[in-house]
Amino acid sequence: MKSAIRLLVLVLACLLLPASPPALAQTEPLRALVLYDAPPDNLYTKLGKAYAIMLRNLLGHFDSEVTMLPVESYTAGMVEGHDAVFYLGGYYDNLPPTAFLSDVSQTTKTVVWFKYNLWHLAWNPQYDFANRFGLSFNGLRGLNAAPTGENPAPGFFDTVLYKGKSMVKYYSYDASTGTVSADPEVGEIGILDPARAERLVTIRNGVSGEELPYIVRSGNFWYVADMPFSYIGPRDRYLVICDILYDMLGVTPATEQLRALVRLEDVSAITALDNMQALTDELYSRQIPFSIATIPLYRDPAGLYNGGVPMEVPLSLASDLRSALDYALARGGKIVMHGYTHQYGEVANPHTGVSGDDYEFWYWPENRPVDEDSEAWAQQRLEAGLAEFDLHGYTPFAWEAPHYQSSPKSMKPVPQLFDTTFQRAVYYTSDTPQLNANVAEKDFAAGQFYPYIIRADYHGQRVLPENLGNIEYDISHIDPTSNFNYTWEDLCTNADYARVVRGAFASFFFHPFWLEPSLGTPGMQDFRRVLDCVTALGYTWVDASTVQ
Repeated sequence: MKSAIRLLVLVLACLLLPASPPALAQTEPLRALVLYDAPPDNLYTKLGKAYAIMLRNLLGHFDSEVTMLPVESYTAGMVEGHDAVFYLGGYYDNLPPTAFLSDVSQTTKTVVWFKYNLWHLAWNPQYDFANRFGLSFNGLRGLNAAPTGENPAPGFFDTVLYKGKSMVKYYSYDASTGTVSADPEVGEIGILDPARAERLVTIRNGVSGEELPYIVRSGNFWYVADMPFSYIGPRDRYLVICDILYDMLGVTPATEQLRALVRLEDVSAITALDNMQALTDELYSRQIPFSIATIPLYRDPAGLYNGGVPMEVPLSLASDLRSALDYALARGGKIVMHGYTHQYGEVANPHTGVSGDDYEFWYWPENRPVDEDSEAWAQQRLEAGLAEFDLHGYTPFAWEAPHYQSSPKSMKPVPQLFDTTFQRAVYYTSDTPQLNANVAEKDFAAGQFYPYIIRADYHGQRVLPENLGNIEYDISHIDPTSNFNYTWEDLCTNADYARVVRGAFASFFFHPFWLEPSLGTPGMQDFRRVLDCVTALGYTWVDASTVQ
């Protein structure tokens, strides 16, 4: 069963700066340059690229032309060819080229600097950083102390304060291995001249209560104290960057209306017709348009749910599924193609081999692409799924990858066949990712969700957001893979936090099987509670197939 999971990434001439122009509606594409650290022959060489991909994706919300480059490839004058330049300082003490430092110290173009390595600019007298920007860089701050078994969470600057919300950075500590899973370091920047520099966002130490600037601006120069693309979640400082990009780019949102989307998930030949009709009736009675993530070919190659007899059910034999779709389409439902079979071959990948349970375009047990991985192989499967729908008069308006996971190659044909995707996504730093290789320049994965529509992501996909997650119940006594709770209150809280982003969506999905009496869950009651909460928070339910 699909789970709501936290997404992780293993993952600047004169003394007085001109004021930036007021935010305007966008009339022509923005030219953005994203620079990232890529020191050669290092295990973490490609980590900066993972962060860059994530920022590039957010810039895809805007009408933009984005160039991504290692900062090591920067040549003099590049800043001037762009409207905005973003430097992701993701590798400690990596020295950017002198040409870049010199250009940043003189340009009037927008420059946004993230986290590390600002000291190469701020502490070098030739760049006159303090006089030019009215700022000082005071060093790095990390954990208050080393964690121990007796004091596993000593604290750090973990709480970003924004628009009335306290957004807490992820932290965990494994006492048995001494491993900290977190990104606790922040750059401490000081404001020397409040007439020219201002603190826009604050970060607080959750234990000591001390506060530091988190985002500062001095004219065209911005500094973000950490890397907001590491360990992202639906209630942390990632949302701050999603929103403040409007200000960094000087663009007003096309709309500030809060909108909501709902999707019924993993609908296949074995989905109970009664459950689908009950959910459809509930949504129709509220005049809420909805999407149906549909698997066109159901497979159970080992007969796990069919008494040991292998089972394969195309749409032509799935009369209940067709009835459910027809019933839903007449009442505001729209179809999303959710994989072709939503499973892989004859093997467990990783759970049962059954449609809806397993991955299709990624081999999960070994965290790598499947053996057949290629653009042509993926395109064949997508086309086969579309043909199955077309044979019965159905036209999916969007694609959703099974479990939001695809290899880079299998993502490539998607924009050719679908105008829209409706999903989160995982991105990789090469087309042939080697995630487990303990070698120089290993690849990294970047899992990402969005609070708004992305016009074109790293792979050219238009992405409708899903940012709240989904209701889960711990029914491990029935299904060992479904072993934790994610409540309707969690989704409601996520929707509340999303409101800090201008023009945000509250988008979630729900599995119809939670209505099965044998599971003993309050599925319909909790489904209604999410709908009530999202509506009460001021969101307007919209049709995913037509929303812009």
